[in-house]
Amino acid sequence: MSEKLDLKEIETQSYQAVSEICREAHLHGGSLFVVGCSSSEVQGDKIGTATNVEVAEAIYRGIAKALSECGASMAAQCCEHLNRALVVERPVMEKYDLEQVNAIPQPNHAGGAFATVAYQQFADPVLVESIDARADAGIDIGGTLIGMHIHPVVVPLRISLKKIGEANIICARRRPKYVGGQRAIYDKNLM
Repeated sequence: MSEKLDLKEIETQSYQAVSEICREAHLHGGSLFVVGCSSSEVQGDKIGTATNVEVAEAIYRGIAKALSECGASMAAQCCEHLNRALVVERPVMEKYDLEQVNAIPQPNHAGGAFATVAYQQFADPVLVESIDARADAGIDIGGTLIGMHIHPVVVPLRISLKKIGEANIICARRRPKYVGGQRAIYDKNLM
């Protein structure tokens, strides 16, 4: 791990980023938030080359705190070795009628550090193959490709932070589809 990497700062950045997303995306109790995270990228290394559970734990703490404050549930994306399956709490799986699959994420084998930490921290974790594009918003930390999990129409969110640690972040939220064409009037709160 890089000597300049401060885990408390990583936790703070994670909390700040997700708090801003929750506010800008108007998340609330019942919202679903997807997280894709490369602990390697946060440390300044290439994705998948320097998995670090301590970094993932710091990120998890910050994100979990922010989501708890807005009432949203987390879906933690696994790496491509588990086909980007997601760790969710059992009530989320049941609410969305998702298909459970059988794998336990591991930091250095398949799943990645963040998904492993989520699996360890959730009260009743399950792995699902997909959330069927039902997330309301999310954060991609280090180029992990989360867009497929967000309910259409996916729009980027610009927040005050551009990075967590050394990893670029991309934030997104859903926007209801526009219908009605030129003559329609739209609710500005949903745009």
